[in-house]
Amino acid sequence: MPFLLAIAAWILAAPVSFAAASDVHDGPTTKMQLVTAENGVAPNARFVSAGLHIELDEGWKAYWRSPGEVGLPPEIDWSGSENLESVEMLWPAPTRFRAFGIENFGYEKAVTLPLNITLSNPGAPAELRAKVFLLVCEDICIPEEAELALSLPLGSGIDANAASLIAASADLIPDDISRSDVALRSAAFTDDGAALVIEAVHPTGWSTPDVFPELGEGVAFGAPDIRLGDADRLLWASLPILSDPVTDPKTQAEMLRLTLTDGSLAVDAQRPALSDTPANPPFALVGSQTSFADLLSIALLAILGGLILNVMPCVLPVLSIKLASAIKAVDHSAARVRGGFLMSALGVLTFMWVLAIATLAARGMGMTVGWGLQFQNPIFLGVLLLIIAVFAANMLGLFEINLPSGLMTRLSGAGSGGGYGGDFATGAFAAILATPCSAPFLGTAIAFAMAGRPVDIVVIFTALGLGLALPYLLVAAKPGLVRMLPKPGRWMTVLKIVLGGLLALTAAWLLWVLLGVAGPRAAVAMAVMTGLLIVLFSPVGRALGKVRAGVAAAVAVLALAVPAVIKPAPILVATGAETEWAGFDRGEIARMVSQGTVVFVDVTADWCLTCKANKALVLDRDPVASVLAQDGVVAMQADWTRPSDLIAGFLQDFGRFGIPFNVVYGPGAPEGLPLPELLSADAVMEALTTASGAQVASR
Repeated sequence: MPFLLAIAAWILAAPVSFAAASDVHDGPTTKMQLVTAENGVAPNARFVSAGLHIELDEGWKAYWRSPGEVGLPPEIDWSGSENLESVEMLWPAPTRFRAFGIENFGYEKAVTLPLNITLSNPGAPAELRAKVFLLVCEDICIPEEAELALSLPLGSGIDANAASLIAASADLIPDDISRSDVALRSAAFTDDGAALVIEAVHPTGWSTPDVFPELGEGVAFGAPDIRLGDADRLLWASLPILSDPVTDPKTQAEMLRLTLTDGSLAVDAQRPALSDTPANPPFALVGSQTSFADLLSIALLAILGGLILNVMPCVLPVLSIKLASAIKAVDHSAARVRGGFLMSALGVLTFMWVLAIATLAARGMGMTVGWGLQFQNPIFLGVLLLIIAVFAANMLGLFEINLPSGLMTRLSGAGSGGGYGGDFATGAFAAILATPCSAPFLGTAIAFAMAGRPVDIVVIFTALGLGLALPYLLVAAKPGLVRMLPKPGRWMTVLKIVLGGLLALTAAWLLWVLLGVAGPRAAVAMAVMTGLLIVLFSPVGRALGKVRAGVAAAVAVLALAVPAVIKPAPILVATGAETEWAGFDRGEIARMVSQGTVVFVDVTADWCLTCKANKALVLDRDPVASVLAQDGVVAMQADWTRPSDLIAGFLQDFGRFGIPFNVVYGPGAPEGLPLPELLSADAVMEALTTASGAQVASR
């Protein structure tokens, strides 16, 4: 008996052989074989049932007909075959897997792809010659090629093993949804074309469903948000589009194809009828409640980040204005000094509260939210440019104005004996100009707020405002500190010119940002309008007499024309002395990493001064610049100067809502290694080395 059991075990463990089959291609990670259910071509037979059988080593995956964001489906070239009219490849339902941090569809362990073969000459022998291309991926991707040959002589009979293998695989091919008990209740794209929402009903209930959408070449979907309702009979799913949004109704209607799976159930819906509006989910997701301790700790980080913002280049011009007003206040009473600095602190906090309210409103409308995004708005940039430029001209002595109700007068009157309007406006401007900068701890605080509850947003933005306002609050608490400043004198004129120059540089930077956001025509029109406005306020303008009215009319015309001529210029990818920056392509990242390439991604913008500092002080200098220029390393730049849902989604995948943001991908870090906001050469080099698997080193 033990002997017979051993013989039976040996038989069961032996590899399955097929009567009509090609030789087995034994590759580095796969085995491939062409099999047919028929032993030969029967008289008058026109069709042959075949299959491409693939066995994958542990951990390796092959791709479905729609691979996801990256990957390639199997391809077969039948050139050289005899008595072959056509071959239809059928696709068993796939599974979902993650590779290189993104969603992919395909197969693991083993799969047989059924092949419906049509013969040119029915009842005649056939020679099948298949050149198979198969991309398989684990930590890297390997393209495998196999040449398989199979002869089908005249004959009859069925190979039971091959027929069973092909039939089992054919059972996994999704059925047409119209012939199943599954009903697709609705399918609709969101108004912005950035997501697909479906609703399907299964009378016996869903267990572990999945949805595999297809929308033509070049369109990739992210992981679905699947929710079940009505005692699990209702399936609701939202599928984000990772590539550019699809808003063309024709593309949506003609290219959409859905595959729904749930265990052994698989159904296929080609070109389903689209609904006008997406279905509402069966329930709302409730995030985990943030503990008071967590909120307090993040708020303390936000205060620290706001304090550090005071020494960032964005805020220094406005702080210099406050310094000048503080010098003027040396002879004022302690109460007046305290009141002025408290009003500046209130200006900071008020802007932060306005920003928090705007963030909540934008998030409620489904809009992209993030730190500093108002600098993507050309109208905001134009107004800010105008105010800063006029204020700079005023400080440089080009004109003196006395308009108590005007913002510039209030600003220039900060610290005077009048009201507190100028102090308040100075604080608000400091907060406005702080938003294109980032600082240590700021990214963590902003990410926590954007992903949290409304109360989290209000608390964190208030904490940021407190940190940014701390210098003002310190002087308000100790008004005597201003008496430590030098007494007013002739040197004040020099200081005023220096501070005016700083503001003029700020205005020039804003004009450069406007050029990238709105295009050259809008930037030129805004520059001319600002120049004419300064002329109007200057002594030259006052001496123009009747001509002054014409200049004022020109300013008004230009103000109306600027919005009409906004036309963003094409984004140009920056190049440096050594580094050649490639344009951002999220799908290309995974393809490069699968080939062993290290990819350094820099998300930047013209309005992000911290980004420019990182580039000048770290990325464009050795040793980092030399490594980024090496073979096997690709530097990729994502320009967020203008709004981009693609870049915003990329940031949010890492829990980030502001820039700068840098991440390194490679064979050793397929999911990406995020870097801190303020870069250092050591941090970048360590990340590059880790991502490469220690293959990258400084030259």
